[in-house]
Parts: sequence; C-alpha cells; structure tokens
Amino acid sequence: MKRTAFLCVLLIVTIVPLAAAQESAFDTFLARFDYDTRADMKIDSKKLITLLAERKAVLVDVRFPEETKAWRMGFGLHIPLNELPKRLAELPKDRIIVTACPHKDRSAIAMAYLRTKGYKARYLTDGLIGLAENLRGDSAKDLLEDLDAIKP
Repeated sequence: MKRTAFLCVLLIVTIVPLAAAQESAFDTFLARFDYDTRADMKIDSKKLITLLAERKAVLVDVRFPEETKAWRMGFGLHIPLNELPKRLAELPKDRIIVTACPHKDRSAIAMAYLRTKGYKARYLTDGLIGLAENLRGDSAKDLLEDLDAIKP
C-alpha cells in the first residue's frame, strides 16, 4: 500500500510540472501574439511553391491516414495532426514548416503547436485544395524539376 501511494505521489510530482510547462509554452505564444505574429503564421500556396523550390520550407500534410490514401501530394511529409507530438524529430528546425490540410482548420492547430515547440511554422491559407489548384500543368512540372534538381 505504501509503495502504491509512493508511486502515485512520484507520478503526480513528475507529470504536473511537465503539463504546466507545456501549458506555459502556449500561454507564452498567446501572450506574445500580435499583428506581426498573425501575418507571419500564414503562407499561401504560391509563396510556398517558391520556398519549396528554394529548399527553405517543408510541407507537412496533417490529414488523417485515410485521407492521404485517397489523395496525396507527391512531395512533403505526411504526419497526421494526432501523431505530431511523437514525430517532432522528423521535422527540420532549420526550415519553415508549412502545415496543410484541405482547408486550414487542422493546419492552424498544427502551426500553433509547432510554434510552441520552437519551430518556424506557418499554415497554408488556401489549403491543399489551393495548392493543388496552383500546381497544374507547367507549375507542377516546374516544381518537381526544381525539387529533383536540388536533392542532395
């Protein structure tokens, strides 16, 4: 009985400060939120295409696995929103992380989360639907050629 009580206390002493630190990071993000942050957290697909071609950004599709099985971009990372906390190590800290979903609800959540973790993150304002619209014909061909040309 004493051992169980000790383990419970140890668990509480360990987890509560951890949860408070995570909450504090988001509190800090919100407290510092201003017009510059608001502008900096957004990116449209035309600017994203340029940054991808220059290798200054990484696209992260945060849709559910079922959605990406039905339709997926031929580049970028697929990390569902609910897997993001355990897969942070897959994201480079030296590039802008652009989160995307069909519209922008999940990508805005992912962007805010990544900013609290120290990433330069933005969300795609026109979503994957807008990106697909901007990657038709020559635009798609040009982007893929640019990405292939700069692979290490």
